[in-house]
Amino acid sequence: MKPLISVIVPTYQHAATLPACLDSILAQAGVGIEVIVVDDGSTDNTAEVLKKYEDRVTVIHQENKGSNPARNRGLYAATGKYLMFADADVVLKKGMLTKCFAALESAPKNVGYAYTGFRFGWKVFRGLPFSASRLKRVNFVHTTCLVKHSIFPGFDETIKRFQDWDVWLTMLERGFEGILVPGVWFDVTIDGPSRIGSSWLPSFVYQLPWRWLPWKPARVSKYEAARQIIVKKHHLV
Repeated sequence: MKPLISVIVPTYQHAATLPACLDSILAQAGVGIEVIVVDDGSTDNTAEVLKKYEDRVTVIHQENKGSNPARNRGLYAATGKYLMFADADVVLKKGMLTKCFAALESAPKNVGYAYTGFRFGWKVFRGLPFSASRLKRVNFVHTTCLVKHSIFPGFDETIKRFQDWDVWLTMLERGFEGILVPGVWFDVTIDGPSRIGSSWLPSFVYQLPWRWLPWKPARVSKYEAARQIIVKKHHLV
């Protein structure tokens, strides 16, 4: 029987958090799912962890190419009507898939994805109602949401940051919007000091007039450079 939802889990050096992620996905009830794990050349004990799940998930091994190529590799293998991308440090709450599925099924045809609030370490992001004008200013939709497979554009493998924002803007340009499912429906685990973005900074830090100040944090410089790539690609003001 063809699965309704394909959950794609790209992973690299996340053996410590991968079991909780997979367990939370496999515990989802009420909808048929397939789980596709793309191991992006991990050198930790990820392969050993995955052996315990080999009868319940599809595992794809590839050399280390980065997060977007790993996500796209899973996308090409997916057969479900809907997609969800969940990084290996994400833990879904019970009922998330059915909530998002119900929201999409009852939404207008121009709604292409359902997203929720989430917890990142100690910080809670409760989610904002969809607004096209807001999306053109700032990304407020996490990569982990439920999206229609038939309209999903894939990830631009030339973009290293804000790849989720790029996807939602591309879909907006094609006439598709998102819908907020109220509530906090997944957690993102902070897996040690090496995790990219693990030290959350409030948004106002990135909005300070750094051009007039004698010093700018490296993270702010990288943020601004990455944002300009998205602004240029999508002709944002």
